[in-house]
Amino acid sequence: MLISIVTLNYKKKEFTIACIHSLYKQYESDFKNNNMEVIIVDNDSKDGSVELIREEIKMHKFVNMHVIANNENNGFGTGCNIGTKKASGEFIVFLNNDTLVKDKGLIKMVNYCQNHQDISILGGQLRNFDGSLQPSTGKFYTLWYAILLLLGLQRFGVLDKSPNSIQKVDWVKGGLLMIRKDDFEKIGGFDEKIFMYTEDMELCYRAHLAGMNVYFYPDVLVLHKDQGSSNKTFAIVNIYKNLLYFYKKHRSFLEYQLLKFILVVKAKSLVGVGNITNNSYLKETYSKALQGI
Repeated sequence: MLISIVTLNYKKKEFTIACIHSLYKQYESDFKNNNMEVIIVDNDSKDGSVELIREEIKMHKFVNMHVIANNENNGFGTGCNIGTKKASGEFIVFLNNDTLVKDKGLIKMVNYCQNHQDISILGGQLRNFDGSLQPSTGKFYTLWYAILLLLGLQRFGVLDKSPNSIQKVDWVKGGLLMIRKDDFEKIGGFDEKIFMYTEDMELCYRAHLAGMNVYFYPDVLVLHKDQGSSNKTFAIVNIYKNLLYFYKKHRSFLEYQLLKFILVVKAKSLVGVGNITNNSYLKETYSKALQGI
């Protein structure tokens, strides 16, 4: 097996079904020739997802598509690790279930890795459904960079702008991340203490520490419904929590304390703004973020 695609489902069966249909449309011959497989990990949806997805696979006679039903939801990284343990491919592709694959870019990515043995991780360009580009790479969260991120500058295209050519980068987004299975196992897979968000950056950081190269590949057409698998409050709360965890694990104690101070100041400021403007979203979101710090 050349490629194992691992995708997670949690109460979004309609996204997952659309995703696997898009994959089979592009790669039917690869599935039938045992070059490609899809491993769908359901994180204990309890909404009939497992049965419906299995029925969809059976009804359309999709081959090399497997469903794993977890008995609990321990997050994105844990689910991906479980899926990878069942994978047979030389290359693992982590693909968000809220994506539609529109070309044969995954094969081009594998070919590029095969021709460049020094590359361990290769990320692909994600696009919005209107065709516009989504930020698909990023720089490691140094203290200064984290401050810029918390100021919201990524919303203006100042941060995490994807390159327009193949090049080495700090990290790539987990919505479309290819990695050699051997290298994934060498660095211990995703950190299972991170429930969701920043796990892709942390994985690439450990790859960097291990001397592995991370590259970005723009010539792929994958549409992504941003935050289709979660909501904004959930994302912000987890990003706050996980940034601190990353700093506690990988950065100095002083940097950790400084980041914590900055996070508290921002969250308290936005709760205050929420109180003044009667903005329930700001009050609820950043109160929850403070509780997680």
